[in-house]
Amino acid sequence: MALLVLLVNDVSSVFLYGLIIAVMVSLPRYWLVSAGAESKNSYTITGIPQQLLTLLKTRWRAWLFLINGPAIIQNGYDKSNEQPYEVFSPDNRYVFVSKDEHIMEIDAAPDTVLSLQAASKQMLQPKYTMAGFNWFDRRGTEGIGFVRALRTLLTNNLPEVLPELRISASSLMDEMHASHPVVNDVKQSPLLPMILHLTALTNARAFFGQELCRNEDFMRSAMNFIEQTLALAEMIRLLPNSIAPMVGRALGKKLRSQKEIYKAMIPIAEERLRLKEQKRLGHEVPVHHDCIQWIMETAPRAQPWSADRIVHELMAIWFGSVHVMTTTIAFAMHDLCLHPEYAASLRAELNSEAYAEFEKNGKGLPLLDSFIKESARLTPVESMSTRRQAIQPFTFSDGTHLAIGDWVVTPLRAMLHDDTHFPSASSFHGFRHVHPQVLENLTHSKFGSLDTQEPSQLTDVNKHWHVWGTGRMACPGRYYAAAAMKTIIGQFVLKYDSSLVDETESRFISWRSFIYPRSRTKAVLKPVVAKS
Repeated sequence: MALLVLLVNDVSSVFLYGLIIAVMVSLPRYWLVSAGAESKNSYTITGIPQQLLTLLKTRWRAWLFLINGPAIIQNGYDKSNEQPYEVFSPDNRYVFVSKDEHIMEIDAAPDTVLSLQAASKQMLQPKYTMAGFNWFDRRGTEGIGFVRALRTLLTNNLPEVLPELRISASSLMDEMHASHPVVNDVKQSPLLPMILHLTALTNARAFFGQELCRNEDFMRSAMNFIEQTLALAEMIRLLPNSIAPMVGRALGKKLRSQKEIYKAMIPIAEERLRLKEQKRLGHEVPVHHDCIQWIMETAPRAQPWSADRIVHELMAIWFGSVHVMTTTIAFAMHDLCLHPEYAASLRAELNSEAYAEFEKNGKGLPLLDSFIKESARLTPVESMSTRRQAIQPFTFSDGTHLAIGDWVVTPLRAMLHDDTHFPSASSFHGFRHVHPQVLENLTHSKFGSLDTQEPSQLTDVNKHWHVWGTGRMACPGRYYAAAAMKTIIGQFVLKYDSSLVDETESRFISWRSFIYPRSRTKAVLKPVVAKS
């Protein structure tokens, strides 16, 4: 999922040219101020070299955030003593808070003041990346049925979804592994491309239904859509508002995956709406169990969603699901390669009766759950969480102020690496989140527990675990995502003994606050020999 190491050559070229344009055009916006005029930051440029130098330094630090964001956030956290601190990017002022009282104030603020929707819209630029989807800044303006679709209906269908997902993942792994090249007498598997294909193809059934997930052209577009959305949104964010729409429309036409997905899904959504009306009139209609159906069924009754609105919602959910799951699984596989001592215990759990119980409800498998959670703790995809954009001025109880357009966030990565929250935070302890007695029973004291570590689960949302967000805005799809990740990683564990081709090679890059696994990282996946 690396933003700067894209899988599609056209995307790479467009992103590079777009980034150059963004830098060239946006510099005058801040630096080339006419004689006697004042900049946005109230510095008089002409004739005052020191103030010009200060302004240049400020803008340089803001642009530096693009390539060094996690370190800048960490440095601010280390100096903050839990007090709010600010970080600038080319297009944002971020205010970081980590105290419980501040996080509770964020959760209590109305959506008309601090908006997750507005922050997401600025980040993803859906008007240009998702076929014209221009959602409202305020959550719930058009209903929040998608929350029930993900939290309840998708989760309730896990007993049907997970066995299909397991079978699909197993066969796809076999096919892909067989196609990988042999280098120096060793078969080398590119982890990120492999995991992206696995995640997209195995999850497509639950999202799009049987018809679309079997359409190779559609699935190719659905996978390209993830990379293209990231690249195009980033370019648009870095452009001045005066030209962003023009450039966004032009580049959106070149990166066609969004339009191909939309074009393929619209007739299906229209047919589902027709069947819904037929059912209302008393006719028998086919039963469908997928997100298209669930989103349609949970839309507001007073103002039912159109086919266009249903497709737009599903595109946004698909992006978020595949993007986060792919990167999280990739980092978990890196850790499995680096810590092979966990494989035997994980394999024993997966071969036990516990797996059948897991497929019935999506819960359980505490060892695998903890391993994935520890990987996500040590190498989180994001360095910030709890994003909210101020769409009205907001002031915290301690006087910290947000102007319109500012973001308030929590320093996720820094908090996950804090010894006060997680003992020995810089070390990987794959089973640190398992209850000590459960760990003793399952591993027979092979792995010691951290006595001061409170047992927890991957899907938790609490003051120390903001991976899924916080409070009432926590991700409603986390139960499905966790179960799907366990299924895919579980198949890797059962099928292969895994190791990295080069453990010394850099395995990730950063862009803004994100951490992306490198697409060039390769693994040796040695098939497990069944014991007689």
